[in-house]
Amino acid sequence: MKKRSIPIGRPSVLRHTNAHGILNLLRECGSCSRADLVRASGLSAPTVTNVVKDLLSEDLVEPVGEGESSGGRPPDMIRFKAERGCLLAVEIVAENISFLFTDLNGSELDVKKISLAKRKTTPEAICGYIGEELKALLRKHKKTREQLLAVVVGVPAITNVDEGTVLSISTLEGWRSVPLRAMLGKVVNCLVIIENDMNLAAQGERFCGAAQAEKDFVLINIGTNVGAGIFLGGKIHHGSQWSAGEIAYLRLPSVSRRQPTIHEFGELETVLTSSGILKSWNDKSKPEPRELGVGRTKREMDAIGILNLAQAGDARAEKIVRQRAEIVADIIVNLSLILNPGLILLSGQVGGHPVLIDFVRKELEGSEFALTRVVSSIPGNRAVLWGAIALALEAVPGVLLPQPSL
Repeated sequence: MKKRSIPIGRPSVLRHTNAHGILNLLRECGSCSRADLVRASGLSAPTVTNVVKDLLSEDLVEPVGEGESSGGRPPDMIRFKAERGCLLAVEIVAENISFLFTDLNGSELDVKKISLAKRKTTPEAICGYIGEELKALLRKHKKTREQLLAVVVGVPAITNVDEGTVLSISTLEGWRSVPLRAMLGKVVNCLVIIENDMNLAAQGERFCGAAQAEKDFVLINIGTNVGAGIFLGGKIHHGSQWSAGEIAYLRLPSVSRRQPTIHEFGELETVLTSSGILKSWNDKSKPEPRELGVGRTKREMDAIGILNLAQAGDARAEKIVRQRAEIVADIIVNLSLILNPGLILLSGQVGGHPVLIDFVRKELEGSEFALTRVVSSIPGNRAVLWGAIALALEAVPGVLLPQPSL
C-alpha cells in the first residue's frame, strides 16, 4: 500500500479548521461572547479562547464591550471586522455592466451600472472597464487594493469555473474561449471567480430571494434570452461539461428543427423571448393603429404590452402567451421528471410576468407526475449580483485564513 499523508490530525490543520468554524460563526451572528461560541461550535472553552486570540492577532475580530449579564459577570463580546475588507460582484450583459460592492458580511456599500453602448466590448475592453470602476469604488469608500478580497463575475455563457474560461458570448466582440479569470486577475490582483449568470441568479435566490429554504430547485429565466440555474443538494449543479441549465438548446417536437450549435442562439430563444413574442404579434393580422387598452398603440407595442394585454383578456395576446406557456410547462415537466426539484422559479421580463405564470400553472394542473411548486422569483432583487456576493462570502474564510502548508 502506498504511503499517504493524512493531514487532518495535524495540530496546524486542526487549528485552521477550528478558526474557520469560529470565524463563520462570528460572521453569522454579528457579535457574541466566547461562551456563545463554545455552545455553538461544540469546541472546548480553552480551544475557543486560543482561536479567538489568534483571530484578534490577525485583526479579524475585535472586542465590543460587555454584553448583558445573566446573573454573573457580564460577558466580553467580540465581533468580526467586516469593514476590514470588501467584495465586488460584477454582471456582464450585452448592454451594460453592473456592479455590487459590499463589506465582508455582504452588507451593501455601493451599486453601479455602466452602459456599453458605443463602446468596445472585447474581453480586454471589458476588463479595462471593470478595473476603472473598481478603482473609483475603492477611492470613494476609502479602501485599498489589498482590502479587496474577491471579485465574482457573472457572464451569459457556458463557463468552465475551474479554469475561469468563458466559452462564448455571441452578443459581445471576440468572446470565444476567453481566459477571463486570468485576464481579470491581472487587473484586480485578488481572488477571481467566473460563473454563468443563471447559476449566480439561482445562488442569489437561495441567498436572499425566493428559494432560501430550498436545497433542490431550478430557476428558469425568460427575457431577452432563455436559461436556467440548477441547485441540487444545496449547491450549483454545473454538469460534467459545465452546460447544465442551457435549456435554450432543449429539443422540443414543436420547436426544434436542427441539432444545437454552441456559438448560435438556442431555438427556444427564437420563440420564448421578448423578441419571439413580439414577432408573433407582428406576424398576425395587422389592424390599423389604435389604442389597445393599456396606453399603447399598435406601433408602440412590445412584449410587456402583449403580456399585459393577455392579462387584461385580449384574445389575440392570450393565444400568443398560451402558446409560450405550453412550451414552458413542457420544460418544467421534463425537468421535474429528471431532477424532481421542490421548487421551480420563473424569472425575467417574460418568465416572471404574472400572466405567463398563471397560464403555466393551468397547463400543469393535469400532471400526475413530478408535481412541484411554480412561483415567481423576487423581482428587482439583483439576483445575479447577490449570488456573486454569496459565492464571494463562501470564499472569504479561505482568503483570510489560508490553508497551512503540509
